[in-house]
Amino acid sequence: MNKIVVTGGLGFIGSNLVDLLIKNGFFVINIDKISYASNFYNTLDFKNNKNYKFFKLDINNKIKLLKIFKKYKPIGIFNLAAETHVDRSIDSPGQFIKSNIVGTFNLLEAFKEYSKKNKKYKLIHISTDEVYGDILKGRTKENYPYSPSSPYAASKASSDHIVFSYVKTFGVNAIITNCSNNYGPKQHPEKLIPKMIYNIINNKPLPIYGNGKNSREWIYVKDHCEALIKVFKSGKTGQTYNIGSNKNLNNIEICKNLLKVAKKNIKVGKKVKIKFINDRPGHDKRYALDSSKLIKKLKWKPKTNFFDGINKTFKWYMDNKKYYRSLNKKDIIKRLGKI
Repeated sequence: MNKIVVTGGLGFIGSNLVDLLIKNGFFVINIDKISYASNFYNTLDFKNNKNYKFFKLDINNKIKLLKIFKKYKPIGIFNLAAETHVDRSIDSPGQFIKSNIVGTFNLLEAFKEYSKKNKKYKLIHISTDEVYGDILKGRTKENYPYSPSSPYAASKASSDHIVFSYVKTFGVNAIITNCSNNYGPKQHPEKLIPKMIYNIINNKPLPIYGNGKNSREWIYVKDHCEALIKVFKSGKTGQTYNIGSNKNLNNIEICKNLLKVAKKNIKVGKKVKIKFINDRPGHDKRYALDSSKLIKKLKWKPKTNFFDGINKTFKWYMDNKKYYRSLNKKDIIKRLGKI
């Protein structure tokens, strides 16, 4: 059975990817350092599966990484280990430099050594649309210049450049993917959609930055994970692939859609109303990807329309209220990213 390593597999996208890889017949080794955003609740569906193994490990520990690679001989590595929340990067940029830049470097060093004997081993480095910066018009292709606005986006842009350098200089078999905003089950409620669901369930106001017109491209997490597996199987070394839905919504539209779904499922409390709050520093107005390369070259396309995805997402959180209780409450309700 072919083995795959997923770093950051206790997180939102990582745990959804682990689940899908196991269902696709892979043996998955999950490597996660266990941070605030890691959650063993995310592994309930597969933690006892015979084709799953977990290691508590920071990707900065390249010696132990290499030992795991040599022991299990994975044919592929998906790197999702990263600090991802823009607000936290404003408060604590140093942690983002350590995890996202230095961590990627150490992972590449371990992978470079491991893959010397077999150049077919492949590393998929998962990045973000935020590296392209504020896109007021049109959609960004893969060759669009990077212009990150936040410490988070800058750290991811830096990690992308490091991966490219290892492809060109050392011949490492690596691919980069840049994805739009994900939503779906198991997402930490520091992010917009699960935070709004939490507030709706608990009869709290729905806080939105600025005027609420900041626009993002939204993709259901399973669609993203299916794209990652497609890239792993058919993507070309040294290439970048944008992964998006071509569906943009602003934050007001997100909240209105969530309220529409909520009202079909529960009695919504009187305090559940949109509340505009002071904007995030350096808040980009719009991100938008052109995913035509992935669609045309690798024959992938997103399957989940936004309203169906939001229905599935809301239902998951309603059916898994223990998920919220498994987290530190201050990580759900505390406002971060203020200067």
